[in-house]
Amino acid sequence: MKFMITLFLTIAASSAFAANDVQTARTGVPTDVAKIISVTDIRFACGVVPVEMVYQDSLGARRVATYMEEGGGCQTN
Repeated sequence: MKFMITLFLTIAASSAFAANDVQTARTGVPTDVAKIISVTDIRFACGVVPVEMVYQDSLGARRVATYMEEGGGCQTN
């Protein structure tokens, strides 16, 4: 659930990227996301890690966005 909220907020706070370029997001993921193809699995990562999201925009172009996100694998004992 935390991941979905983070992803939604990241998508809502972004601007579009150039076609087929891997770019570091300044404010998040682009808003023109018609279909998410894949997202890096960070369930077992600890700390802030890079995430790569491959998506299709509304024109059908496949794009890649990279951003940083807190992993969910840190153990607190």
